[in-house]
Amino acid sequence: MKLPNLDELEAAASLVYQQMQPTPQYVWPQISKHLDATVWLKHENHTPTGAFKVRGGITFIDWLMRNQPHYRTIVTATRGNHGQSQARAATLAGLRTTIVVPYGNSREKNAAMRSFGADLVEHGVDFDAARAEATRIAQDKGAFVVPPFDRQVMLGVASYGLELFKAAPALDIIYVPIGCGSGICGMIAAREALGLTTEIVGVVSTEAPAAKLSFEAGRLIETETARTFADGLAVRVPVAEAFDIYSRGAARIVAVNDSEIASAMLLLYRMTHNVVEGAGAASLAAAIQEKNRNTGKTVGVILTGANVDADMFVKVLDGQIPRI
Repeated sequence: MKLPNLDELEAAASLVYQQMQPTPQYVWPQISKHLDATVWLKHENHTPTGAFKVRGGITFIDWLMRNQPHYRTIVTATRGNHGQSQARAATLAGLRTTIVVPYGNSREKNAAMRSFGADLVEHGVDFDAARAEATRIAQDKGAFVVPPFDRQVMLGVASYGLELFKAAPALDIIYVPIGCGSGICGMIAAREALGLTTEIVGVVSTEAPAAKLSFEAGRLIETETARTFADGLAVRVPVAEAFDIYSRGAARIVAVNDSEIASAMLLLYRMTHNVVEGAGAASLAAAIQEKNRNTGKTVGVILTGANVDADMFVKVLDGQIPRI
């Protein structure tokens, strides 16, 4: 997939800003002291859906309305944040949305998707099973199936990369969580368009390492399970189009376990009083894991979302590791 140029990214960002404001990025002194580095936190937990995915929903639905106007219903699969973004944008455009989630999905993310106008369907034990069912439903209904990764989604998501790079252009390294890949690919696209040399490091869960295994093998590798409480990372099957970008544009991919993620969530709350979900805290967990190699550097950490169920967050605040 060809990376977008700066004109394309800025046009997409202008479209995003018709529905939301840019999110802030701050240097929190306690976090920086903890890591012996200057650490910029990018607050994608402050969007209208509580996650960075909202950006891609805006640009994708705009593209759909201009290029496939005969479709009146979209269908997609999600663990929550992608579904909220698509449902929100589709409802604003007058479209209907069917979203497939696996059984046992976050109750609060499910409620949020319904509030944005989605019809929810539960199917399968994980995201990848739900994704297959979404394709089947779309074919039966004659609806448009929204993939988990798409160039139009990436264009919108990249706006957060432009914001961060323009605010902190001297970043040495950025940590970005990887689920289906729009976040890291958007960041890579922004870096390349701006002609920067910042090192971009992907972050996965040790319990869902498909992207890392694929990156290191140079080919797509699926895993049998993806059982982590950081549901935004819980992907068994890498997305080929995203892999094509991050396999070339990322410096490396690191894995963090559920204990490290929970500790990062607790640290973020104690030091910044920000609520961040598991996938959103994975980037900080990775930066902590690699603390020694980043001493004295300027580090970017992407807080991709805030949407953690209350009962799970209570466990994190109590020093526990949520189990699924």
